[in-house]
Formats: sequence, C-alpha cells, structure tokens
Amino acid sequence: MSKNSHLGHQAKKRFGQNFLNNDAIISSIVDAINPEPGENLVEIGPGLGALTEPVVDRAGKLSVVELDRDLAHRLRHHPFLASKLTIHEIDALKFDFRELATEEKPLRIFGNLPYNISTPLIFHLLSFKDSVQDMHFMLQKEVVDRMAAAPNTKAFGRLSIMTQYQCQVIPVMEIGPEAFTPAPKVDSAIVRLIPHKEIANPVEALEDLNQVCLTAFNQRRKTIRNSFKKLIDAQILIDHDIDPTLRPENLTIDQFITLANIVTKQKQQA
Repeated sequence: MSKNSHLGHQAKKRFGQNFLNNDAIISSIVDAINPEPGENLVEIGPGLGALTEPVVDRAGKLSVVELDRDLAHRLRHHPFLASKLTIHEIDALKFDFRELATEEKPLRIFGNLPYNISTPLIFHLLSFKDSVQDMHFMLQKEVVDRMAAAPNTKAFGRLSIMTQYQCQVIPVMEIGPEAFTPAPKVDSAIVRLIPHKEIANPVEALEDLNQVCLTAFNQRRKTIRNSFKKLIDAQILIDHDIDPTLRPENLTIDQFITLANIVTKQKQQA
C-alpha cells in the first residue's frame, strides 16, 4: 500500500492531508480538548475521523467542516458517526462560523489544520473570536512557536502580535512526524487559543494593527524609522516614547497598539 494511503484513502497533497495514526497521541489531544455533552463543538478537516470518533464518543454530536468531497462522503455513510455529525462540505477559509454559534453556546473549534493554509485560516477564525469559547489546533510546530513568541526573539512577528492581542496562546504538546500518514517533513504541535473576554489596551481599528505589523515585519531587519518612514514620522515615534532605531521584534505588543492608533488617528485627520 502506498505510504500516502491510510484506511483506504489516498492523501491529497493539494489539501495538505496528513492523517493521525497514533492512538496514544489521539487520546492525549482529545483529553486536551476535553469535549463534554451539550457543547457546541466544531471540527475543521475531520479527515478519516481520528479525532472525530473519540470526540463524538464523549460529546454525542459534532459539526464538521470538510472540503474533500470523498472524505465528506465517507462521513455521511459512516456506520455510527453519520447520525451524530452535521457536515458542512465547504472550504473553511470561506465558511462563516457565526452560522454555528449561539449566545448560549459559543463555539469550541478544533482540528488538524492543513499546514499549507494554517496562517490565513487562523486569521479567518480570529475574525469570529466573539463567538468562540476556545480553539485547539494541530499546526506545524514552527507556527505554534511564532504564535506564542515573545518580543526580542526571532519568532516574534505579525502572527505573534495579532494572535496574542486577541487570544491567550497556550502551547499544549509537541508531536513528531511518525504520528502521521503520510509523515510530514516537520514537527507538529497542539496549541490552545482562548479569546480574551476583554482587551485591556484595545486598538481603535484592528485592520490598522494588522497594517502596522505587515509594514514592520515585511523587512524585519530594518529599523522602524526606515520601515515606517512612509507611514509614521520618526519624531512622532519619539513623542510616543518609541525608539526609532529599534527593529520590529524589539517592540512590545502595547507599542504596536500605540503605532496602530497613531495610524488610525492620521487617517481620521487626513
């Protein structure tokens, strides 16, 4: 049998499919999610059901978002899962997750995310954070490291700031390639994201925080004086106690919030 085949399904490279095959690791992941009956659970990319089956065993029912029509078909005809699943056959990047949430039952989202679209998918999911209780994702370890990174480290960047601004980021466990079929060429990790109920130092416009991060880290070896020269005058940085000779990774998240609010104010005055 092909090394890219698992349980009779040929993994599709265009969907970034790598299927979990280690029962002990699957059990640890489900324990970390800790699904309970009555919760509003949503799985992205259920695949061949490695996490789906044990989660349904604990929770009783589950919504799933699956793009691969072959896998969606398998789930619809699964002998004991089919009646317990609500299947949404759609690209998760285009799905409005608010459709599944209620005020009484916020979403608990989890999944082994395709590594080739993990960052845009995280940004998409963060746009629904007000409807989310928590999220548990399997990602490339490097991505989890970037999400959880602190200032003054090489991993600190746009993903760190945008994620930590909106969520508590908790790395849960690391997983080697041998736990998957086919085995990826990278290490993986589970991360728990818990959206902040309140943000102590909110930005006036989230899109301006994103713009400031993109501008800063597009050429991260430049000083912020140079990277922001078309956006914010160096004297304005100094006036806000931000050293213009620093590089982007040397700034705190609060300083990026300050920069975003400066940009917002400049737009309003233009």
